[in-house]
Amino acid sequence: MPEPSLPDLERLAAMRRGYRLGGLREEELAPTWLAQLRRWLDEVEAAGIQEPNAMVLATADAGGRPNARLVLLKGLDDDGLVFFTNYRSVKGRELATNPIASVVFPWTDLQRQVRATGPVRLLDPAASDRYFASRPHGSQLSAAASPQSEVIASRDELEAAVAALTARHPPGSAVPRPGWWGGYVLAPDEVEFWQGRPDRLHDRLAYRRTAGGSWIVQRLAP
Repeated sequence: MPEPSLPDLERLAAMRRGYRLGGLREEELAPTWLAQLRRWLDEVEAAGIQEPNAMVLATADAGGRPNARLVLLKGLDDDGLVFFTNYRSVKGRELATNPIASVVFPWTDLQRQVRATGPVRLLDPAASDRYFASRPHGSQLSAAASPQSEVIASRDELEAAVAALTARHPPGSAVPRPGWWGGYVLAPDEVEFWQGRPDRLHDRLAYRRTAGGSWIVQRLAP
């Protein structure tokens, strides 16, 4: 029997890189996952990494079929991680059915990643109103015009919808937040901090919420 084919094996194998920028030890961690995430976010921003608040959001439908996409972290406090989207989008529909999600910050330039997993709830409408009002006018119009995740006939259709909204809400005027657009809060019960190490013997330290509501830190094998 012939051996299975591995297309582009040599080219992809040549992309391998070593991880030697540092390590992560238990005594170096902040007391809480929130403080540690803020610390790393500050360091990523200071390093000039593009879109430091970009995170991969993974959701799943009722049958367990997953979907993943990039979203932007727009709020961070003791309650959790906040992001915004169209509630009617694929991610919105999946969160309505299965309100648990995971996010990953892929900070590869610093040989780091952070993964947070937990239940998701809708953000308070007043907070969504405040955030929507802070967005650039064009972004407000785009959010209101786009039937996110739906099939459209052409880009012309989308631009026509924006033009119609612009006529009703010209620059300088307020654009009301659509009721089907707003924020979510992911309240993590596990947050893992990953630091690349030589020979793929990476450091993985995870804050985990116990059944009693307290937090522990555990080291995970790479």
